[in-house]
Amino acid sequence: MATTIKQAPKVGMVSLGCPKALVDSERILTRLRADGYAMSPDYAGADVVLVNTCGFLDSAKEESLAAIGEAIAENGRVIVTGCMGEEADVIRAAHPAVLAVTGAHQYEQVVEAVHEAAPPSQGPFVDLIPQPDIKLTPRHYSYLKISEGCNHSCAFCIIPQLRGKLASRRVDAVLREAEKLVAAGTKELLVISQDTSAYGVDIRHEERMWKHHPVRAHMTDLARELGQLRTPEGEQPWVRLHYVYPYPHVDAVIPLMAEGLLTPYLDIPFQHAAPRVLKAMKRPANEARVLERLKSWRAICPDIAIRSSFVVGFPGESEDDFRYLLDWLEEARLDRVGAFRFEPVAGAAANELPDPVPEEVKEERYARLMDVTERISAARLAAKVGKVIPVIVDEIGEADEDGDVGATARSQADAPEIDGNVFLRNVPASLKPGDFAQVEVEDADAHDLYGVIAG
Repeated sequence: MATTIKQAPKVGMVSLGCPKALVDSERILTRLRADGYAMSPDYAGADVVLVNTCGFLDSAKEESLAAIGEAIAENGRVIVTGCMGEEADVIRAAHPAVLAVTGAHQYEQVVEAVHEAAPPSQGPFVDLIPQPDIKLTPRHYSYLKISEGCNHSCAFCIIPQLRGKLASRRVDAVLREAEKLVAAGTKELLVISQDTSAYGVDIRHEERMWKHHPVRAHMTDLARELGQLRTPEGEQPWVRLHYVYPYPHVDAVIPLMAEGLLTPYLDIPFQHAAPRVLKAMKRPANEARVLERLKSWRAICPDIAIRSSFVVGFPGESEDDFRYLLDWLEEARLDRVGAFRFEPVAGAAANELPDPVPEEVKEERYARLMDVTERISAARLAAKVGKVIPVIVDEIGEADEDGDVGATARSQADAPEIDGNVFLRNVPASLKPGDFAQVEVEDADAHDLYGVIAG
């Protein structure tokens, strides 16, 4: 009598929040597929839906609650995980129908909850061949998470409460994952954590053997090794560092960028510049030294792009403090800037600070800051017109009425999702997503570049 193999139960996933949460989603789905589950691209086809939440800001919590509500309305069988999972009572009060709630990076608990909601059908004849890890990003770029948690106690942040203290991964494990990703088609590695500069501090920068030589769990050593990776075609993947706090040892990675081992890009969350505000935020307050270091970095690696984010309207921020920030930005000439209006977050020390800034003042300062940074960005991008720069292709467009095909790409100064693009005209038919290309820049606006493949 023939054996009937049961159809694999299907799991849907809604992933909210930062790239670190996206990596958590990838790991959860990879484990579930190893247990015999299939993935559903929509609510209707899923036996159970996972919602990976963000709980960093109140606005993010509202978005998470709305996503849970939508999943319940569309499917009805919902499991909640992620940072907002720490507030299970709030979630259950809003949505009593959720099947289970787990916290951030609690992979085993999530998998157990899925097993209970939709038991796996895996048998001895199914999935004998290991499957590759699931990716939720395009094939050509991948996030590489090197640690969890954070040892800082910034007044506006509750990340240590949500994700715990710094917990670094073994350096050989990180390098193995990176090597595997590149072998599978990744052309750009985006190194992420809560504090990339602190990588290895908690494990005393322990050494591990890698390719027959010892490597420390340290940002500089890791970066140098990642710069040695090559794709199956022999190309060097871009390696981009995110969430880098400007500790003194960050200076050591700039020569690696000048040598071509690292993508000349640093994502540094400065948050503010006024010493009084930085002190209230419990952030390092040495803004003058930072300006000196920026000049030094640009002298060593002229192509380096600096991205940062800033908070406006922090409690006690005066007009003088804000003007100080604007003056600092004028001198710093950062390439990419994001800004946030301060939001009280339940559990954050900043909520107890005096002199809250009125909402209308926050809005006015936010608009002024964005005006300044947009003008700086436009000037820095305009300086690239006429130059030939390397890009990575993200997407090929449809042919227009004349048969010309355009493409969307990014320069080394542009991380996916958060920075600008390079829009290409009249690209060759052979060009495909993930390709590297040399592009002549023909035009620029405040955020993006426009060009053509260099002849």
